[in-house]
Amino acid sequence: MRASNLVLLSGVLAGPAVAGTITVTVPAIKVAEYHRPYVAVWLEPVGGGAARTIALWYETKKTGKDAGTKYLADLRAWWRKGGRTMTVPADGVSGATRAPGTYKIALPANIKPGQYVLNVEAARETGGRELVTMPLTVPNPNAKGSGKSELGAVTVSAR
Repeated sequence: MRASNLVLLSGVLAGPAVAGTITVTVPAIKVAEYHRPYVAVWLEPVGGGAARTIALWYETKKTGKDAGTKYLADLRAWWRKGGRTMTVPADGVSGATRAPGTYKIALPANIKPGQYVLNVEAARETGGRELVTMPLTVPNPNAKGSGKSELGAVTVSAR
């Protein structure tokens, strides 16, 4: 995080403002060959409009011609909604793949009030692909969903 994005309040560092928190669970899957999933999290306005990527986890350590971006197209729904035109890495959005566990993602405060669809998609090498979608209202985003294989619980809560 850049120092210019931080505000000092009463001796405590405060990060950028957020409208809510998205919690994504990557389940532990017992298979012989496990690879961490690529994950994309994005919002789409219900009435139509451009999708906004909130988080993108992929293999950031690979080097070479395509590096870790070669398999981003496996996140098929995200890829079609705008991923193919996105320049990665994207500051504040891109990050490395995650091991099984529960992760929190900030829902940026600059999202305009309205009705949205939150999408969380995961794809794993030698594994499956899964997309969890749920309606979301900003402000006061609260939603719950769950995957069946590649994703566990997905929740959104207001600040």
